[in-house]
Amino acid sequence: MNPGIQLGLFIGPVPVAAPAEIVRALSRVKVDEGAGDSQSGFELTFDLPARSPLRTLFLISGGGSLPLMRVALQVTINGRTQPLIDGMATNVATEPGEGGVSRLVVKGKDLSALMAVVELPGLPFPAMPPSLRVLAILAKYAAFGVVPMVIPSLFDVPPIPVQRIPVQRGNDYEYLQKLAGDVGYVFYLEPGPAPGTSKAYWGPEIRVGEPQPALTVNFDAASNVEEIRFDFDRERKKMPVVFFQDSTSGAPIGIPIPDITPLNPPLGLIPPLPPKIEFLADTAQLSAPEALMKGLAFAAANSDSVFGHGRLDVVRYGRLLRSRRLVGVRGAGLAYDGLYYVKSVSHEIERGSYKQGFELARNGLVSTSPQVPV
Repeated sequence: MNPGIQLGLFIGPVPVAAPAEIVRALSRVKVDEGAGDSQSGFELTFDLPARSPLRTLFLISGGGSLPLMRVALQVTINGRTQPLIDGMATNVATEPGEGGVSRLVVKGKDLSALMAVVELPGLPFPAMPPSLRVLAILAKYAAFGVVPMVIPSLFDVPPIPVQRIPVQRGNDYEYLQKLAGDVGYVFYLEPGPAPGTSKAYWGPEIRVGEPQPALTVNFDAASNVEEIRFDFDRERKKMPVVFFQDSTSGAPIGIPIPDITPLNPPLGLIPPLPPKIEFLADTAQLSAPEALMKGLAFAAANSDSVFGHGRLDVVRYGRLLRSRRLVGVRGAGLAYDGLYYVKSVSHEIERGSYKQGFELARNGLVSTSPQVPV
């Protein structure tokens, strides 16, 4: 690990700082951090002698003898501490090594793994709009340090009990994801600010705010990206058309739904023209608010056409690149420079090395912003 970078490891049913012996045995860390499409996860690799007590500790915790083995990671760069993940170990495996030293690999996911353990099929939520159902489900995880951040949708209307009573399908995590997808929202857990706490975000994907320092290529000594490539896929962008039934004639009326909202402004000046049109014919049987929300959800999931993939060295970048935020790109040419939304980030940490892989996305070519922060 670089002298300017320090990794903090916290373990236990209630996360506490790991003993020095465990930290010394830790040889590799990998953390995957997404934007709500999938669960965040981690993988810790320990180099252990044959008679090390750590082998027994993790095998017992991974085998289920302990009710919960929490794992929290945080990294300090130039005096600034940031959490990487707060989750639980789900799998422990051993790999043979050389010289009597084997490897112990501990894999896990964020606390959404707890939400996927127990299924409560048919649990009713009478007269509760989606946002209240989300809060009711997340309240069960307050003891684990999960703090809900729930933003009601535009049509967050409670159903009338005599007409319909919503019931849960699947486990808590699946149902939370379904409720988010129905209204074009995302759901994810974000660690911090302290070890043992997480924020559960259920709301719109926010693509506004202060951008992170630019990813720079082809700037000689100022370059901070090891590799980056871009794809322009015009068929990925789709415009939905929802249908309403005219009350007088009964004829369906189609209305196109744009993918631009105040929280998701266009980051590219030139989107694919014309975008692929998708007719959502089944919306004619829904109420107007339900049809609009289905159209907005489809538009939000199919709004991007420019994608970037790359890898950077954290020491050269000078800080962590975080997902679910904006970042600038410069040096890639007029078509691809500008602001992007960071869809996912992976952290790969070893002694003396800290690399990050990343995936970027935006709606079109040529930036809407003339400058990016460096």
